[in-house]
Amino acid sequence: MILIGQYDSPFVRRVAVALQHHGLAYEHRPWSVWADAESIAKYNPLRRVPVLVTDDGESLVESAAILDALDGMVGPERALLPPSGEARRAGLRVCALATGLADKAVSLLYEHVLRSGDRRSPVWVSRCVTQIGETLDLLERERAARGGDFWLGAFSHADIAVACALRFLGEAHPTLTDAARRPALAALAARCEALPIFAAVVQPLHVAV
Repeated sequence: MILIGQYDSPFVRRVAVALQHHGLAYEHRPWSVWADAESIAKYNPLRRVPVLVTDDGESLVESAAILDALDGMVGPERALLPPSGEARRAGLRVCALATGLADKAVSLLYEHVLRSGDRRSPVWVSRCVTQIGETLDLLERERAARGGDFWLGAFSHADIAVACALRFLGEAHPTLTDAARRPALAALAARCEALPIFAAVVQPLHVAV
């Protein structure tokens, strides 16, 4: 298989962590959505990452869909979310919140990168900051209430999504993260980042347009 995209993307990285966890071999093509947009377009006309090209040549796009396919490849006993039931719904909800937070962090980053100070929209910046902060607060409350090492009891896509989003947010917008204010999330992120499967797929944030 081929994984397209750079590891500084929280969406690419969550797929890479799952591939590492499952021990699935893949070739990594660290293409930039800016510098390598036309190369990416051959696999995804949206010019977005991640893209996972399967062994039979199918191009899978969007991280949640890719991870669902990977769970199908390894079977229900090894899948990082159960196929149905309350635990699956809870895990998908956390993933949606974490990836939504990451998406807002990306939007806020590009607002700063692509627009000079007098061209930035203060309304848009304020909205993104509010959405990120309130989502972090909700996740902190729910993580603290659950306790245990991992969100659903066992390691899952929920933990991966949250940890990848938090690392990206910390690098892109360090003023929006506060470990002392959100200790449960900080502890989960530290636990995940200490795992070899996370350490194997890490890249400092680099933005070039």
